[in-house]
Amino acid sequence: MLLIRNGKILTMAGVNYENGYILIDAGKIVEVGEYPAAFNQEVLNSGDLEVIDAKNKYILPGLIDAHCHVGMWEDSVGFEGDDGNEATDPVTPHLRAIDAVYYLDRAFEEARENGVTTVVTGPGSANVIGGQFVALKTYGRRIEEMVVKDPVAMKVAFGENPKTVYNERKTAPTTRMATAAILRENLMKAKEYKELMDEYNKNPEENDKPEYDMKMEALLKVLNREIPIKAHAHRADDILTAIRIAKEFGLRLTIEHCTEGHLIKDILAEEGVSAIVGPSLTDRSKVELRNLSLKTPGILAKAGVKVAIMTDHPCTPIQYLILCAAMAVREGMDEMEALRAVTINAAELTGIADRVGSIEVGKDADIAIYDGHPFDIRSKVSTTIINGKVVYERKKHERD
Repeated sequence: MLLIRNGKILTMAGVNYENGYILIDAGKIVEVGEYPAAFNQEVLNSGDLEVIDAKNKYILPGLIDAHCHVGMWEDSVGFEGDDGNEATDPVTPHLRAIDAVYYLDRAFEEARENGVTTVVTGPGSANVIGGQFVALKTYGRRIEEMVVKDPVAMKVAFGENPKTVYNERKTAPTTRMATAAILRENLMKAKEYKELMDEYNKNPEENDKPEYDMKMEALLKVLNREIPIKAHAHRADDILTAIRIAKEFGLRLTIEHCTEGHLIKDILAEEGVSAIVGPSLTDRSKVELRNLSLKTPGILAKAGVKVAIMTDHPCTPIQYLILCAAMAVREGMDEMEALRAVTINAAELTGIADRVGSIEVGKDADIAIYDGHPFDIRSKVSTTIINGKVVYERKKHERD
């Protein structure tokens, strides 16, 4: 067992502890409370107990990056390690991030050193339908041990990126109209495929089994609402197109980037659409980013939109996730809401909150311990724990 005690615990579950403790066993949180009042001191006398004293430190659930490309574009490598965009076909729903992530990439280590314990990583936005995202822990001996949920979402893209990529090839889509049409066409094909499969399964003797289609099989998870579409959309009009198509087909949806979301905040709130905002710590490198603002997460949250904050690594390096949240606070976002945006909100919007995102009994023991307030630029992570195991501990000489 592992006991963390004497720290200020921000659980992201509605109750915090000024001087709290967390008891961990078999990789799960088994107790959380005020120390020593709620703690059974006899546990200290049990033989197999590791103790971490977090006096004067802040204890948070491990941070979650709800949208990034960690391991898909390898650090300092170039083309040989660029596996995030199969830019040869605008429709690739059958591609799986799990088959491309380089789990030994240095970015995973840098994530752990900065309190990021879960990443939602996947294909880029070259294609109209890019493929399947996966949620991973940032530590493991092999990719299979790191998986939290696979697939976690289907990537689709609107706006500049797909039209730019395929304009160079002189093939569709070269307009926003074609992007929307291609997405609709394939969702309709998947709907027909689903109907044929349903008919066959109900009465296999009377109906022919449809020919297997790997792309359509992948899209069935979207149509069946098992996973959402992660809709890459910066501009307000592209955001509204994503909402329009999601409503047409009854899909679950999160808006990724949502750069101009603050311009239509009331519509997003009315539609009940959630936003995974970022990367905000970048330049305005293309037309769609002309209204990029660090104020966007706070404006959306105050309007009633559930918000997560992302890095879009490598656009903003993964280790600066907490800085992205801190900058949002500087620009008007509520402090606790910003912490939720990189913990429990990120977990809820990606469908993994049953395991991660808050410090609660029964959840995975993913913990980040800071030597000061996490939004203080001088604070550093002293210890990172994943599945109850200490995977990073800042050495004494590093603290001095």
